[in-house]
Amino acid sequence: MRKDIPSLGVLQAFEASARLQSFSRAAEELALTPSAVSRHVAALEDRLGVTLFVRARQRLALTDTGRSYAARIRLHLEQIERDTQEIRVGRGEGYVLHLAVVSTFCTQWLIPRLPRFAALHPRITLNLSVRSEVFAFDESGFDAAIYYGDRLWPDTQGRMVLPEGPCVPVCSPAYAAVHALHDESAWLHCPHLMLATRAHAWRDWYAECGWHYTLHASRGPRYELFSMVIAAAAAGLGVGLVPQLLAREALDNGRLVPAHPQALAGEQGYWFVQPQHRAGSEALQAFRDWLARA
Repeated sequence: MRKDIPSLGVLQAFEASARLQSFSRAAEELALTPSAVSRHVAALEDRLGVTLFVRARQRLALTDTGRSYAARIRLHLEQIERDTQEIRVGRGEGYVLHLAVVSTFCTQWLIPRLPRFAALHPRITLNLSVRSEVFAFDESGFDAAIYYGDRLWPDTQGRMVLPEGPCVPVCSPAYAAVHALHDESAWLHCPHLMLATRAHAWRDWYAECGWHYTLHASRGPRYELFSMVIAAAAAGLGVGLVPQLLAREALDNGRLVPAHPQALAGEQGYWFVQPQHRAGSEALQAFRDWLARA
């Protein structure tokens, strides 16, 4: 028995009061009386030993502690609501899978292929959330993950879905028309758009070209996602070094053009993993099998 956890009713009263900044409005939402909501919140404050609200002239204002606690409780209540709805609806409507994915691979490669999966498995719903770092499945609520790397995560099972392939320098057609990017000297004043987590990619590309890596090249704008690098290059902000796999659509539709024929070989790829100690549902097996063929 978890004795330190307040009751769900108390937490709901607190979260609603924090969100609506009113005991009366929270009471209307929860079908309680304002005095009952006030008692619930007071009991929670007594239990925690902290002040969650400042009460002044019939108005509520969250303390810093109250604001932080309310945000966390709201996340947990929303997850409970989603989990409950999925159980209630799932039997008649199908199955729900929660997948953690890396952003640009998901938008540029996975999502455009999902209509085929939906046609084959219309009763399976995929919920996608972005995660770029290793996490523990037992604490996450995810059924599986697709991530970028060179090996399986600890305590997982899975396989590489797709090697990343070569990275290529790209820019907008207008930028290429103004800059003679085949000439090494032209790169001396060219903004080098970088992915923040691959700070040495341009240095390695220069080495492949047999060029001298300049201080200017190391000071280019940095972006968190490849989708941002692609968008910045397409907007004419400079030259980006991105996986050809992820830039394919922009290259095909003419938003981007190759800035130079030299490519940088990719050494890693995109992996599908699930917890090692879980067999996985039939829905997860269906998605895993489809992904291997996609």
